[in-house]
Amino acid sequence: MYDVVTADLDNPEHASAVLTVLNAYASDPMGGGEPLSAYTQKNLIASLKKRSNMYTILAFDGQEPIGIALCFEGFSTFACKPLLNIHDFAVLAQYRGQGVGKQLLARVKQLARNLGCCKVTLEVLDGNAPGKALYTSQGFAPYTLGPQSGHAIFMQCPIDNP
Repeated sequence: MYDVVTADLDNPEHASAVLTVLNAYASDPMGGGEPLSAYTQKNLIASLKKRSNMYTILAFDGQEPIGIALCFEGFSTFACKPLLNIHDFAVLAQYRGQGVGKQLLARVKQLARNLGCCKVTLEVLDGNAPGKALYTSQGFAPYTLGPQSGHAIFMQCPIDNP
């Protein structure tokens, strides 16, 4: 078992851990294959601290950060209840397959229950077979309203900001 904690971004060790694991995730092929930009590394923690609906869970092996679940609370209009979206989820490569992801997801689901959420949501790349297997084993399934409508897909539209 590894230590899994709710991050306190005012704690320099936790703030550093967030950047360490997110940078490793961003550098991984399933994270885009590029490290976080200098701008992001400099500004991310301060920007996250401004968001009252943000929750970060970290996994540690001793003092070494090894995993993260960075979540944002949203709202389900149909259920009229909050939901918790896992925006970033990563376990360092050398710790994959050792139960770290299951521990992180268990903590996320407990947080969602504590917040009164109706569900936990996430996005996963179609080519991320290990990630899909983990999520499925923990109760996640593709979102669909029924056979006629098919599965929901994740889309984006970049916005240029100066």
